[in-house]
Parts: sequence; C-alpha cells; structure tokens
Amino acid sequence: RLDYVANLNGELAFCLVTEKLMALEIPDRAEYIRVILCELNRIASHMLFYGVYGLGVGAMTPILYGFRERERIQSLFESVTGARMMHNYIRIGGVKEDLPDDFGKRMETLMPQLRQGIEECDQLLSDSELFLARTKGIGDIGAGDAIDYGVTGPALRASGVLEDVRLSEPYGIYDRFDFDVPVGGAHGDCFDRYTVRMAEMKQSLRLIEAAVRDIPEGPVMAPKVPKRIKPPAGDYYFGVESARGHFGIYTYSDGSDTPFRMKLRTPSFVNVSTMCRVLAGTMLADMVAILGSIDIVIPEIDR
Repeated sequence: RLDYVANLNGELAFCLVTEKLMALEIPDRAEYIRVILCELNRIASHMLFYGVYGLGVGAMTPILYGFRERERIQSLFESVTGARMMHNYIRIGGVKEDLPDDFGKRMETLMPQLRQGIEECDQLLSDSELFLARTKGIGDIGAGDAIDYGVTGPALRASGVLEDVRLSEPYGIYDRFDFDVPVGGAHGDCFDRYTVRMAEMKQSLRLIEAAVRDIPEGPVMAPKVPKRIKPPAGDYYFGVESARGHFGIYTYSDGSDTPFRMKLRTPSFVNVSTMCRVLAGTMLADMVAILGSIDIVIPEIDR
C-alpha cells in the first residue's frame, strides 16, 4: 500500500526478494504476466501524473484525458485481479491465478486506444505556451545533485543520467525485451521530467506488445510453494524500477514465517528530499510546478 497508484510494482518487489531467499524458479507464463501488468501500471501511474500535473499548472483538460486512459487500464486490472488498486495478485512463486479468457481480446482493443490516447495527451499539453512557460527552466536539478541526493526514476533520467533498474540490474525477464530508456536534456527542469514520463509510456507499450505476443502457455505458480512461507535464515536486498524510481526492499529472515527485519527504500521519500535545495529562492507560484514534477505519492513518505 506504499505506492497505491502503481501497486503492482510494490507487490513484485516484495515477492522477488522473498523468492530469492527461497530460491524459487518462477514459471515463464507468470513472468510474462508480471511484465504486462507492471508496465500497464506504469502507464496508468504516468497518466495520473499527466492529468494532475496539467491541473497543477493551470490546465483543466489534461486531467480528463489522463483519467480516461487510466480508467481503461483500471478496468482491465479489475477483470484480472478483482481489484482496482490494491490488487494482491502477484504472489510469492508466481501470480494468484491465470488471466481471464477474454484477456487477449481486451488487449487487442486496449493497446490501440492507449497509443492514440498518449499521442492525444502529448499534442494537448506538450507544446502549450502556458505549459512551457510554467515548466521550462523551472526547478532545475543537475545530474550531480540528483546523484548526490540518490534521486532515481524519471526524475534522475530527466537530469541526463541513464539509469534504470530494468537495465542495470535486470530482474524477471526484462533482459529478453528490447526497449529504450528515455533520458532528458541537460537542464533537468520540470519540462524534462514531464517529457521523460511521456516517452516512458511509449516504451512501456513496446514492452507490453512484445510480452503479449510471446507469452507462453503453462502454469502461473511455481510448484510446491508452501502456504506458510518460511524462507531460510539470511538476508537479501532487491530493487525494481517502479513508476517513481528505484523501489527496494531489504529483508532479513530468521527462518520463521515473519521477517525479522524489513527495510524499504521508497523513491518518493528520497526524491522529495531534493526540494530543500531546489525550492530555495524560487517563486512561490513555481512551487506547485516543481513539487508536482517529482511525482511523489504520500504513503511512500509518511510511512
């Protein structure tokens, strides 16, 4: 429940760190399902950012466009997981159950809609004079400062740093796919952080299309996963590339069914720490644009 906007990525991180401790081998079909759903969740999260950010800088229509596309994805999630936001679908050893029978047909309808929707969102806001005036040259975060603060995700890549956990520390089956990681310009301003996310949605579409095309038949849960999870004693850290950046979990098991210790590395908590430096000396009116461009989700911070 830390990142309720992109919940599936958090579920994946928790399962991956536990699966590493237990040395579980995940069925291929479950791996493909995880990629499809997590990338759809990335798009849904970025669409919420798009809509709310447009509203924050003075444009009403973007939130209507963004929620339209997000609702399409949420409806698909509901048919797959039974929930709209707190899915509890990615489980230790695979996924809760197989995809519904009409999933392929629904994806054939959804993918062209999302591609067109992303283009419409881009055309609506990206070249708006008002939007450019509110975001270009505002809230610069240089590459050095971003690295010093531990910024990750779109906020780091907008500063010109090519870093994505899916590439640098591939997990699941991401190393089987060909996709680009968008990087921003030299400024790392609000506009760069916006454009990186817009480009990321298109790359997520590439990943989803490839995963849907290549998804194999087979089981969706590893064999002999105990109902009561008791990883062997030891510790492990695992990170995933969530919609907001590097989401990591360190867990220490003493051999019981309850983790002895669990430490969470949430990207919003780290990324928002830059505001002490970035907001100093800026216009009060720019604060909304700068903070909004970081795209934080509060439970990752107030936990």
